[in-house]
Amino acid sequence: MQNKELKFIEIIKNSLSDNSYLGDDCAFLKDLNLCISSDMLVEGVHFDFKYTTPALLARKALKVNISDILASGAYPLYATVCLSGRPDEDFMEKFYSSINSCALEYGVKIIGGDLTASKDLTISICILGSGRGRNISSRKNAKKGYILALCGNFGASARGLKMLFENPRENNVFTKAHLDPDIQVKCSEAIASRALEPYAMMDSSDGLINALEWIAKSSNAGFSVDYEKIPKIDGTSRAEVLFGGEDYSLVCALSKSDFERVNCPELIAAGVVTDTGRIFIDGKDIENETREEFLHFD
Repeated sequence: MQNKELKFIEIIKNSLSDNSYLGDDCAFLKDLNLCISSDMLVEGVHFDFKYTTPALLARKALKVNISDILASGAYPLYATVCLSGRPDEDFMEKFYSSINSCALEYGVKIIGGDLTASKDLTISICILGSGRGRNISSRKNAKKGYILALCGNFGASARGLKMLFENPRENNVFTKAHLDPDIQVKCSEAIASRALEPYAMMDSSDGLINALEWIAKSSNAGFSVDYEKIPKIDGTSRAEVLFGGEDYSLVCALSKSDFERVNCPELIAAGVVTDTGRIFIDGKDIENETREEFLHFD
Protein backbone atom coordinates (compact mmCIF):
# COMPACT_ATOMS: atom_id res chain seq x y z
CA MET A 1 0.00 0.00 0.00
CA GLN A 2 3.00 2.33 -0.11
CA ASN A 3 2.18 4.81 -2.87
CA LYS A 4 2.02 8.55 -3.39
CA GLU A 5 -1.66 8.80 -2.45
CA LEU A 6 -0.94 7.34 1.00
CA LYS A 7 1.90 9.78 1.48
CA PHE A 8 -0.42 12.65 0.56
CA ILE A 9 -3.02 11.38 3.03
CA GLU A 10 -0.41 11.31 5.79
CA ILE A 11 0.60 14.90 4.95
CA ILE A 12 -3.05 15.99 5.14
CA LYS A 13 -3.60 14.21 8.47
CA ASN A 14 -0.43 15.70 9.94
CA SER A 15 -1.43 19.17 8.74
CA LEU A 16 -4.82 19.20 10.47
CA SER A 17 -5.31 20.15 14.10
CA ASP A 18 -8.13 17.58 14.34
CA ASN A 19 -7.90 14.58 12.00
CA SER A 20 -10.18 12.32 14.04
CA TYR A 21 -12.85 12.38 11.31
CA LEU A 22 -10.48 10.97 8.69
CA GLY A 23 -9.93 7.31 7.90
CA ASP A 24 -13.28 5.91 6.78
CA ASP A 25 -15.40 6.08 3.62
CA CYS A 26 -17.47 8.76 5.37
CA ALA A 27 -16.94 11.17 8.22
CA PHE A 28 -19.48 10.33 10.93
CA LEU A 29 -20.67 13.39 12.85
CA LYS A 30 -22.03 11.59 15.88
CA ASP A 31 -23.62 14.68 17.44
CA LEU A 32 -25.68 15.20 14.27
CA ASN A 33 -26.09 11.47 13.44
CA LEU A 34 -24.82 12.39 9.98
CA CYS A 35 -22.40 10.76 7.53
CA ILE A 36 -20.68 12.92 4.92
CA SER A 37 -18.54 11.91 1.96
CA SER A 38 -17.30 13.40 -1.30
CA ASP A 39 -15.85 11.92 -4.45
CA MET A 40 -14.67 13.09 -7.86
CA LEU A 41 -14.71 11.70 -11.39
CA VAL A 42 -12.17 13.28 -13.74
CA GLU A 43 -12.19 13.01 -17.53
CA GLY A 44 -9.18 11.09 -18.79
CA VAL A 45 -8.60 9.54 -15.37
CA HIS A 46 -11.94 7.95 -14.39
CA PHE A 47 -13.90 8.07 -17.66
CA ASP A 48 -13.69 8.68 -21.39
CA PHE A 49 -16.51 9.70 -23.71
CA LYS A 50 -15.27 7.14 -26.20
CA TYR A 51 -17.24 4.56 -24.23
CA THR A 52 -19.61 6.41 -21.88
CA THR A 53 -22.41 8.96 -22.27
CA PRO A 54 -23.54 11.98 -20.21
CA ALA A 55 -26.50 9.98 -18.88
CA LEU A 56 -24.40 6.97 -17.82
CA LEU A 57 -21.73 9.24 -16.38
CA ALA A 58 -24.31 11.05 -14.24
CA ARG A 59 -25.65 7.78 -12.82
CA LYS A 60 -22.18 6.48 -12.00
CA ALA A 61 -21.09 9.77 -10.43
CA LEU A 62 -24.00 9.73 -8.01
CA LYS A 63 -23.96 5.98 -7.36
CA VAL A 64 -20.28 5.87 -6.37
CA ASN A 65 -21.02 8.52 -3.76
CA ILE A 66 -24.12 6.70 -2.53
CA SER A 67 -21.91 3.62 -2.21
CA ASP A 68 -19.68 5.43 0.29
CA ILE A 69 -22.73 6.20 2.43
CA LEU A 70 -23.85 2.57 2.20
CA ALA A 71 -20.37 1.38 3.19
CA SER A 72 -20.66 3.43 6.37
CA GLY A 73 -23.98 1.77 7.20
CA ALA A 74 -25.98 4.99 6.83
CA TYR A 75 -28.67 5.76 4.25
CA PRO A 76 -28.29 8.56 1.69
CA LEU A 77 -30.41 11.72 1.89
CA TYR A 78 -28.89 14.77 0.19
CA ALA A 79 -26.19 15.58 -2.37
CA THR A 80 -24.57 18.59 -3.97
CA VAL A 81 -23.21 18.30 -7.52
CA CYS A 82 -20.26 20.42 -8.70
CA LEU A 83 -19.24 20.34 -12.34
CA SER A 84 -16.30 21.93 -14.12
CA GLY A 85 -15.37 21.76 -17.79
CA ARG A 86 -16.74 23.16 -21.03
CA PRO A 87 -20.01 21.24 -21.52
CA ASP A 88 -22.67 22.29 -24.03
CA GLU A 89 -26.41 22.57 -23.43
CA ASP A 90 -27.10 19.07 -24.75
CA PHE A 91 -24.65 17.58 -22.24
CA MET A 92 -26.14 19.59 -19.38
CA GLU A 93 -29.69 18.49 -20.18
CA LYS A 94 -28.79 14.82 -20.47
CA PHE A 95 -26.47 14.82 -17.45
CA TYR A 96 -28.81 16.56 -15.02
CA SER A 97 -31.91 14.71 -16.21
CA SER A 98 -30.11 11.42 -15.58
CA ILE A 99 -28.70 12.42 -12.21
CA ASN A 100 -32.18 13.53 -11.16
CA SER A 101 -33.75 10.19 -12.09
CA CYS A 102 -30.94 8.33 -10.30
CA ALA A 103 -31.43 10.48 -7.22
CA LEU A 104 -35.16 9.70 -7.21
CA GLU A 105 -34.37 5.98 -7.56
CA TYR A 106 -32.25 5.99 -4.40
CA GLY A 107 -34.21 8.53 -2.35
CA VAL A 108 -31.63 11.30 -2.64
CA LYS A 109 -32.40 15.01 -3.02
CA ILE A 110 -30.03 17.19 -5.06
CA ILE A 111 -29.80 20.36 -2.97
CA GLY A 112 -27.18 22.48 -4.77
CA GLY A 113 -23.72 22.57 -6.26
CA ASP A 114 -21.45 24.72 -8.39
CA LEU A 115 -20.42 25.24 -12.02
CA THR A 116 -17.12 26.53 -13.38
CA ALA A 117 -15.14 26.40 -16.62
CA SER A 118 -12.02 24.26 -16.90
CA LYS A 119 -10.01 22.33 -19.47
CA ASP A 120 -11.27 18.84 -18.60
CA LEU A 121 -14.63 17.73 -17.27
CA THR A 122 -14.66 17.03 -13.54
CA ILE A 123 -17.64 15.98 -11.43
CA SER A 124 -17.43 16.44 -7.68
CA ILE A 125 -20.27 15.30 -5.44
CA CYS A 126 -20.73 15.78 -1.71
CA ILE A 127 -23.28 13.43 -0.18
CA LEU A 128 -24.95 13.34 3.22
CA GLY A 129 -26.56 10.34 4.87
CA SER A 130 -28.36 9.63 8.13
CA GLY A 131 -27.17 7.19 10.76
CA ARG A 132 -30.52 7.16 12.56
CA GLY A 133 -31.36 3.60 13.60
CA ARG A 134 -28.11 2.30 12.10
CA ASN A 135 -24.90 0.88 13.56
CA ILE A 136 -22.23 2.92 11.75
CA SER A 137 -19.10 1.08 10.61
CA SER A 138 -15.44 1.95 11.01
CA ARG A 139 -12.35 0.42 9.46
CA LYS A 140 -10.80 0.10 12.91
CA ASN A 141 -13.46 -2.34 14.19
CA ALA A 142 -12.24 -5.66 12.74
CA LYS A 143 -11.27 -8.18 15.43
CA LYS A 144 -9.63 -11.59 15.41
CA GLY A 145 -12.23 -14.29 14.75
CA TYR A 146 -14.63 -11.99 12.90
CA ILE A 147 -16.11 -13.24 9.63
CA LEU A 148 -14.95 -11.65 6.38
CA ALA A 149 -18.29 -11.11 4.62
CA LEU A 150 -18.59 -9.96 1.00
CA CYS A 151 -21.61 -8.65 -0.92
CA GLY A 152 -21.59 -8.12 -4.69
CA ASN A 153 -19.21 -9.33 -7.39
CA PHE A 154 -15.50 -8.60 -7.61
CA GLY A 155 -13.47 -8.04 -10.78
CA ALA A 156 -16.34 -7.48 -13.22
CA SER A 157 -15.78 -3.74 -13.63
CA ALA A 158 -12.07 -4.17 -14.32
CA ARG A 159 -12.87 -6.80 -16.96
CA GLY A 160 -15.50 -4.50 -18.45
CA LEU A 161 -13.09 -1.57 -18.70
CA LYS A 162 -10.58 -3.73 -20.59
CA MET A 163 -13.35 -4.74 -23.00
CA LEU A 164 -14.36 -1.10 -23.53
CA PHE A 165 -10.77 -0.16 -24.33
CA GLU A 166 -10.81 -2.84 -27.06
CA ASN A 167 -14.33 -2.06 -28.29
CA PRO A 168 -16.05 1.09 -26.93
CA ARG A 169 -19.44 -0.24 -28.10
CA GLU A 170 -19.18 -3.55 -26.26
CA ASN A 171 -22.33 -4.24 -24.25
CA ASN A 172 -22.41 -7.10 -21.76
CA VAL A 173 -22.55 -7.84 -18.04
CA PHE A 174 -18.93 -6.72 -17.58
CA THR A 175 -19.22 -3.39 -19.38
CA LYS A 176 -22.46 -2.73 -17.53
CA ALA A 177 -20.63 -3.35 -14.25
CA HIS A 178 -18.17 -0.62 -15.18
CA LEU A 179 -20.50 1.95 -16.74
CA ASP A 180 -23.51 1.57 -14.44
CA PRO A 181 -22.36 -0.39 -11.38
CA ASP A 182 -24.64 -2.09 -8.89
CA ILE A 183 -24.57 -0.71 -5.36
CA GLN A 184 -25.48 -2.77 -2.33
CA VAL A 185 -28.46 -1.01 -0.74
CA LYS A 186 -30.27 -4.00 0.80
CA CYS A 187 -27.13 -5.64 2.16
CA SER A 188 -25.92 -2.41 3.75
CA GLU A 189 -29.29 -1.88 5.40
CA ALA A 190 -29.40 -5.45 6.71
CA ILE A 191 -25.93 -5.17 8.24
CA ALA A 192 -26.28 -1.70 9.75
CA SER A 193 -29.76 -2.23 11.14
CA ARG A 194 -29.18 -5.71 12.62
CA ALA A 195 -25.53 -5.83 13.72
CA LEU A 196 -25.19 -5.21 17.46
CA GLU A 197 -21.40 -5.18 17.82
CA PRO A 198 -18.84 -2.81 16.25
CA TYR A 199 -17.94 -3.89 12.72
CA ALA A 200 -15.74 -2.77 9.82
CA MET A 201 -17.06 -2.14 6.31
CA MET A 202 -15.80 -0.57 3.08
CA ASP A 203 -16.78 -0.66 -0.55
CA SER A 204 -14.42 -2.07 -3.17
CA SER A 205 -14.04 1.15 -5.16
CA ASP A 206 -10.27 0.58 -5.25
CA GLY A 207 -10.38 -3.21 -5.23
CA LEU A 208 -10.87 -6.07 -2.77
CA ILE A 209 -7.26 -6.27 -1.61
CA ASN A 210 -7.09 -2.51 -1.20
CA ALA A 211 -10.13 -2.63 1.09
CA LEU A 212 -8.71 -5.55 3.09
CA GLU A 213 -5.40 -3.73 3.48
CA TRP A 214 -7.10 -0.58 4.74
CA ILE A 215 -9.17 -2.49 7.27
CA ALA A 216 -6.18 -4.57 8.36
CA LYS A 217 -4.02 -1.48 8.83
CA SER A 218 -6.72 0.46 10.70
CA SER A 219 -7.63 -2.51 12.94
CA ASN A 220 -4.10 -3.84 13.44
CA ALA A 221 -5.40 -7.13 12.08
CA GLY A 222 -5.05 -9.49 9.13
CA PHE A 223 -7.22 -11.70 6.93
CA SER A 224 -7.29 -15.30 5.79
CA VAL A 225 -9.35 -15.55 2.59
CA ASP A 226 -10.74 -18.49 0.63
CA TYR A 227 -10.44 -17.42 -3.02
CA GLU A 228 -13.17 -19.77 -4.24
CA LYS A 229 -15.68 -18.16 -1.90
CA ILE A 230 -15.12 -14.64 -3.25
CA PRO A 231 -18.27 -13.80 -5.29
CA LYS A 232 -17.35 -13.22 -8.92
CA ILE A 233 -18.62 -13.67 -12.46
CA ASP A 234 -17.12 -16.41 -14.62
CA GLY A 235 -14.64 -14.85 -17.02
CA THR A 236 -12.85 -12.59 -14.58
CA SER A 237 -9.18 -13.24 -13.91
CA ARG A 238 -7.63 -13.71 -10.48
CA ALA A 239 -5.86 -10.35 -10.76
CA GLU A 240 -9.14 -8.62 -11.65
CA VAL A 241 -10.97 -10.25 -8.75
CA LEU A 242 -8.31 -9.34 -6.20
CA PHE A 243 -7.11 -5.96 -7.44
CA GLY A 244 -9.73 -4.64 -9.89
CA GLY A 245 -11.60 -1.59 -8.65
CA GLU A 246 -14.89 0.18 -9.29
CA ASP A 247 -17.15 -2.73 -8.40
CA TYR A 248 -18.63 -0.95 -5.33
CA SER A 249 -19.24 -4.25 -3.60
CA LEU A 250 -19.13 -4.42 0.19
CA VAL A 251 -16.22 -5.77 2.22
CA CYS A 252 -17.22 -6.35 5.83
CA ALA A 253 -15.74 -7.80 9.02
CA LEU A 254 -18.55 -8.96 11.33
CA SER A 255 -18.65 -10.95 14.54
CA LYS A 256 -19.93 -14.51 14.07
CA SER A 257 -23.10 -13.75 16.00
CA ASP A 258 -23.79 -10.61 13.95
CA PHE A 259 -23.16 -12.46 10.68
CA GLU A 260 -25.87 -14.94 11.67
CA ARG A 261 -28.11 -12.15 12.94
CA VAL A 262 -27.83 -10.15 9.71
CA ASN A 263 -29.04 -13.23 7.78
CA CYS A 264 -28.63 -11.67 4.34
CA PRO A 265 -28.50 -14.24 1.49
CA GLU A 266 -26.29 -11.95 -0.61
CA LEU A 267 -23.68 -11.71 2.15
CA ILE A 268 -21.01 -14.38 1.58
CA ALA A 269 -18.58 -15.60 4.26
CA ALA A 270 -15.23 -15.71 2.44
CA GLY A 271 -12.70 -15.80 5.26
CA VAL A 272 -11.82 -14.73 8.78
CA VAL A 273 -10.03 -11.89 10.51
CA THR A 274 -6.67 -12.86 12.06
CA ASP A 275 -4.06 -11.13 14.20
CA THR A 276 -1.19 -11.68 11.74
CA GLY A 277 -1.22 -8.18 10.28
CA ARG A 278 -1.02 -9.84 6.85
CA ILE A 279 -3.46 -10.93 4.16
CA PHE A 280 -3.39 -14.54 3.02
CA ILE A 281 -5.30 -15.98 0.06
CA ASP A 282 -5.60 -19.75 0.33
CA GLY A 283 -2.70 -19.71 2.77
CA LYS A 284 -0.37 -17.63 0.56
CA ASP A 285 0.75 -14.13 1.46
CA ILE A 286 -0.76 -11.53 -0.87
CA GLU A 287 2.61 -9.79 -1.01
CA ASN A 288 3.70 -12.54 -3.40
CA GLU A 289 0.86 -11.79 -5.85
CA THR A 290 1.44 -9.79 -9.03
CA ARG A 291 -0.49 -6.62 -8.37
CA GLU A 292 -2.67 -5.02 -11.05
CA GLU A 293 -4.24 -2.02 -9.37
CA PHE A 294 -5.09 1.59 -10.12
CA LEU A 295 -2.99 4.14 -8.24
CA HIS A 296 -4.34 7.70 -8.19
CA PHE A 297 -1.00 9.51 -8.35
CA ASP A 298 1.66 6.90 -9.25
